[in-house]
Amino acid sequence: MHFRFVMSETWAGLKRNGTMIVSVLLVTFISFLFIGASSLLQQQVSKAKGDWYDKVEVVVWLCPDGTSQSANCSAGTAATTQQINDLQQVIQNELADQVSQVTFMSKEQFYQDQFLKQYPNGVYQGRTLTADDMQDSLWLKLSDPSKYEVVSEVLSGREGVEEVVDERQIFEPVFSVLNRLTAVSLALAVVMVVVAVMLTAMTIRMSAESRKEEVEIMRLVGASNWTIRLPFVLEGVFASLLGSVLSCVALGAIVHTFVTNWLANSITWMPFITVRDVLVLSPFLIIGSVVLSALSSSISLRRYLKV
Repeated sequence: MHFRFVMSETWAGLKRNGTMIVSVLLVTFISFLFIGASSLLQQQVSKAKGDWYDKVEVVVWLCPDGTSQSANCSAGTAATTQQINDLQQVIQNELADQVSQVTFMSKEQFYQDQFLKQYPNGVYQGRTLTADDMQDSLWLKLSDPSKYEVVSEVLSGREGVEEVVDERQIFEPVFSVLNRLTAVSLALAVVMVVVAVMLTAMTIRMSAESRKEEVEIMRLVGASNWTIRLPFVLEGVFASLLGSVLSCVALGAIVHTFVTNWLANSITWMPFITVRDVLVLSPFLIIGSVVLSALSSSISLRRYLKV
């Protein structure tokens, strides 16, 4: 009996306050769309970092045969075999815990395996380069990519070393932009959630005001506090639930259309989030919206109805 009464009152409230319920639905939809987007952006950053940081290496560029801006290479000659052996000995003795693998790459090997893949005709900035224009290098795989500075401090400035470069520096500007976008979307999401909570509370309070006589009658016939409150709370929960579900559907559609079917096919060297990530995130968004709506509605009714 109580269940049927509560559901009938909830349905009556939804029909009577349709416009306000739709406004709560839309605000919830936008709020949790931003929250979901910021979470997915952060997942994308973490996924890309995890994949790239496992692959990138520290490159120790050895002195080239010719002019160089490095003081270590002022002689204008390429690093000698003895200097290269000394560097490998330093790595073995002083950086054994930081470096897991060392690979020597001659300038001919670098030209064939790396340079020509990026510039098939060997043309760079209007010039056709050959293997003689390249330089020997040592490629270091780190046990912990975050220890780059330790490796750089030990190897920079040694004889035969022109420059120590961490490949992660190439990607950091991209990560920085993505992190800022995540922060902006999260800030907007927080603002929209506050708006959604306030709008839900106001909507439910107005709904209770419009049915003040019914509330008084329920009190007179001995209805419990929760029997009086529950129909109003369910109105807000229903609107928030529908809004959050729609936001999850929209996120899935966006990821499927623009990420899976477009970016992932165009940029094959980068791992991307998938619809599966949206499915994992969706329950948290839906439960969060329902809890926030229920709490804001309950607090508003407690202060207004005094029950």
